[in-house]
Amino acid sequence: MRFNQRTVAFVAALAVLAAPATFAGQTPAPAQDAPRKLISPMRGEATIEYTKPNTKVTGAEVVTIITAKNTSAAPIAGFKVEENWYDKGGTPVGGDLYRHPKPFMPNEIITITLRTPKKPTMQSNQYNFTHANGTIKLKQVPKLTPSTT
Repeated sequence: MRFNQRTVAFVAALAVLAAPATFAGQTPAPAQDAPRKLISPMRGEATIEYTKPNTKVTGAEVVTIITAKNTSAAPIAGFKVEENWYDKGGTPVGGDLYRHPKPFMPNEIITITLRTPKKPTMQSNQYNFTHANGTIKLKQVPKLTPSTT
């Protein structure tokens, strides 16, 4: 029986790949138990509960921490929070932007940290909550608790 070089190389490569699992007595792990289910993101007005922003001066920065919870029925895609600082005359003097790296799931609680370089002319700030598919209706609460559902 004659084998060409490609057939011999293929069989040898297959033996090398299969050998570690055979010798270890293990079988290759399945990729996943079940396929992921895609959920349609929120369109239109989403609802968010948030705690009062905690703003402190840390060194040469003004750090603001906000805790937020998605109270909408669907995930929020492209969730972002923008902080803008103004001087006494209302002229913008700086700010920061937070973008959530993945969809903001229903009942998920996240911590938003905004860092702005400190300037002596800073007087007041403003927050703007938005998402990719519409607007956000805000409700300030004293404390956020995880939902059991």
